[in-house]
Amino acid sequence: MSMKLSDSFTRLVPSVVSITAAILSVWLMSLTLRVLPVGTAYAVWAGIGAAGTAAVGIFFFQEPANLARIVCIGLVVAGIVGLQLQAQA
Repeated sequence: MSMKLSDSFTRLVPSVVSITAAILSVWLMSLTLRVLPVGTAYAVWAGIGAAGTAAVGIFFFQEPANLARIVCIGLVVAGIVGLQLQAQA
């Protein structure tokens, strides 16, 4: 969300928030590598990012929320849950 608000990194505060969030995100993912296989950790990280970004677009930027899009987001979330369950087994 902050990346969109940064207007291609031309606005200072949203740009700083965006860069800080990106660094924090990668650092937090690196912590998960202590307990999850790298493939699972990356897939979950990317999937949460994709589903979360799509949801933010729908709720905050009035992007379309048609049935196909909602189903696809649900499939991403189902994949994340499935990977997490497999990693814990």
